[in-house]
Amino acid sequence: MTTAVATSNAVLDELREKIASLEGTGLRHRSFLPFGVGEIDAQLPGGGLAYGALHEVAGGGNGAIDGAAAALFIGGIAARTSGKVVWCLTRFDLFFPALAQAGLHPDRVIFVECDKEETVLASFEEALRYGGLGAVVAELVRLPMTASRRLQLAAEKSGTLGLVIRRWRRQTEASDFGMPTAAATRWRISVLPSEPLPVPGVGRARWLAELMRVRAGEGGEFIIGACDGQGRICLSSDTADRSDQTRRSFVVS
Repeated sequence: MTTAVATSNAVLDELREKIASLEGTGLRHRSFLPFGVGEIDAQLPGGGLAYGALHEVAGGGNGAIDGAAAALFIGGIAARTSGKVVWCLTRFDLFFPALAQAGLHPDRVIFVECDKEETVLASFEEALRYGGLGAVVAELVRLPMTASRRLQLAAEKSGTLGLVIRRWRRQTEASDFGMPTAAATRWRISVLPSEPLPVPGVGRARWLAELMRVRAGEGGEFIIGACDGQGRICLSSDTADRSDQTRRSFVVS
């Protein structure tokens, strides 16, 4: 009888812990990774991206350019963590010199190349549960709610930063991007014309970063300078001057 009671209490304690995490009551125990940009960090509970949580990023348009910007945005975030980074994918087509320019150097990254998306999900979850990593990245076409909950719980247990890049081979696969997931934040990154220079040349790349969803917070739009060599972004100097020509037409809503 004593053993049965002890088992029952352990199950109840585990359930209470899961409910508390879903309700956000464990927020005060988490650490956060700030962007270092006041206007963006102010929109995020805790002043940055929560460790022990899942964060979802996609390109804003229907082309490879916006998808590459989303990957660099993720790379810059991972670059500002400490420790090794695990990157799970099915298509080994990353241009790594660009990620290195965003601060994520090759000696920090462990690539897990998978044959199918289900293997990416399994590898992603296993790496999140392992702990002791700077961040874990997964490239996914779809992120079902059930799978995202498992990933979120795995991240919470280890305290690892989980980063999902939504990548599509065809635009019809992007139809579920607006569906709910357990991710703490959802971002959409689109390429804008580079910053103007006083002399002929190409200025710092610029992106439109849309914080589409944030748990216990409000979203927003920010014109930012692309990641520098340390993975840092900045607000564009002419944010207030954005015109209709610089706004992109988004296929995903």
